[in-house]
Amino acid sequence: MTSDLLAPLDLAFWNIESDRHPMHLGALGVFGAHSPTAGAHAADLLAARAAAVPGLRLRIRDVWQPLAFGAAVRETDPDFDPLNHVRLHAPTADFHAVAGRLMERPLERGRPPWEAHVLPGEDGMSFAVLFKFHHALADGLRALKLAAGVLDPVDLPQRAPRAIEPPRGLLPDVRRLPGLLPGLVRGVLSDAGRALDIGASLARSTFGMRPSSALTSSPSGTRRTAGVVVDIDDVHRVRKSVGGTVNDVLIAVVAGALRRWLEERGESTKGVAPRALIPVSRRRPRTAHPQGNRLSGYLIPLPVGEPDPLGRLDTVRTAMIRNKDAGPNRGAGAVALLADHVPALGHRLGGPLVGQAARLWFDILVTSVPLPGLGLRLGGHELTEVYPLAPLAPGQSLAVAISTYRGRVHYGLVADAQAVPDLDRFAHAVSAEIETLLSACEA
Repeated sequence: MTSDLLAPLDLAFWNIESDRHPMHLGALGVFGAHSPTAGAHAADLLAARAAAVPGLRLRIRDVWQPLAFGAAVRETDPDFDPLNHVRLHAPTADFHAVAGRLMERPLERGRPPWEAHVLPGEDGMSFAVLFKFHHALADGLRALKLAAGVLDPVDLPQRAPRAIEPPRGLLPDVRRLPGLLPGLVRGVLSDAGRALDIGASLARSTFGMRPSSALTSSPSGTRRTAGVVVDIDDVHRVRKSVGGTVNDVLIAVVAGALRRWLEERGESTKGVAPRALIPVSRRRPRTAHPQGNRLSGYLIPLPVGEPDPLGRLDTVRTAMIRNKDAGPNRGAGAVALLADHVPALGHRLGGPLVGQAARLWFDILVTSVPLPGLGLRLGGHELTEVYPLAPLAPGQSLAVAISTYRGRVHYGLVADAQAVPDLDRFAHAVSAEIETLLSACEA
């Protein structure tokens, strides 16, 4: 049985997890149905197809060998049974209500850490599938690839295969070592300097930013989800009117929605500027570790205290430009890169502490998950909506994930159900903020 050692960041995600803070990604896809039995048929298809997707057969096993003490590996589960992972539920009128309860439950660590929950609609005209993938098994891009493996086949352009470099023996590398040493030393010093720079940036980021108490909470272990759909044409109208990128507009919408939501709660927004972590993928095609998480991030203050919607957008745009100029390897948002400098046993022992420290790093996660532009189907049923769902860090009560699919932007919202019982009001605030930006651009 072959095995693949977890990359440092994957190992960190594996060890940060607790019962109240499961580290799985989610995606709630809604499909149009041709008949009331469409959901049951979809569950059968998912179970049948999962057996043929190698990545879905991978479990994660802890390793206590001398050279990898405290590490973990991905390996094929010899007892893999798709029926342990695909579940058909009773019909429901509220997909998000069921998804929230299912997102509470950690994945079983002794099996391949993923699940697919099929939720038939009470009206018989739709069904939903909630996919859950542990962050140590897959990042957003790989989770998309694994999910695509059990959906209906689509014709995608094929990449030309990369030429495989012949293996080299040890002796040539030994002979080259003297010439490589200066570069290796420079690399170590550079890594150390970068780590110090990231640490200093993190310390600076704690000053002058005041989050709302609504974004921090004692963990209850409960979850609530909601979704918002926005027309991408409206986003482009705002972008073309005031400049910046689509992502700038989508982040500014979150800032404005937070302001509206907090004011409706009767909370003051004066001076409120929660730190938003914007994950940045560092994955490159055909890398040596295609399954490993390669993430960094940008850290920006969300201008919740700014009353002018265009002023909020300008602040977000300026902060994103500053982050991009520095690059994803610098700044407080790049703390994830420090995982590469921690030995496996350090991740094992320090994982819970690192998880608790997340609230010192950022206040809310705002992440984008790419989706293909072409239509996806399951059993011939068209995917009409798809809401990405992000994990909650300890001490945080709200996370926002965003995907664009077939001309519409989908905001997937995950919250601690006890800390944010009014998540639907925040969802309405997201919709209202788009209208506010459009009106401000037309004024």
